[in-house]
Amino acid sequence: MKNKHFPEEEIRQDDVYFICYMIERVARRMHRRNADIVNVIGREELWHLLSVANVLHCENPEDVEDDWIAHYGIQRGNFDVSDVDRELVSEIPTALQMGKVYDRLIFDTIQPEETEADAIMRVYNDDICSVIDNYNCSAYYEPSYVIARAYFDGGFY
Repeated sequence: MKNKHFPEEEIRQDDVYFICYMIERVARRMHRRNADIVNVIGREELWHLLSVANVLHCENPEDVEDDWIAHYGIQRGNFDVSDVDRELVSEIPTALQMGKVYDRLIFDTIQPEETEADAIMRVYNDDICSVIDNYNCSAYYEPSYVIARAYFDGGFY
């Protein structure tokens, strides 16, 4: 995918990773599902954010969160990813770790005709995310090829 503002530059995997990380941060802070954040932002704005990710990653992540919440009018929800059974979960994965899980899933499943923004929309809106984001199970912890296979198979079996 070409950079929206500098067509001679390509969007890189690190740009996607940063955007996935920020989606996770905003979702956690606003108690929303990742798909909610992606859908509020939309495909065109995702393309813009991917195009400026190489600059945004130099900013304080809390400032980027504040900007996204204000600019996109993201409202507080009632989903708390950290609401887990403490007998099953000793440590919740960080937003950085989950950003990497989603980055890998996006690149493991991207289709030749898809842009990175399209792939982000597709992956985050898939039912598999409710399993990956359920930290009471170990889906998020599986190797990336297992998660990709589960995605293609329609779930973990």
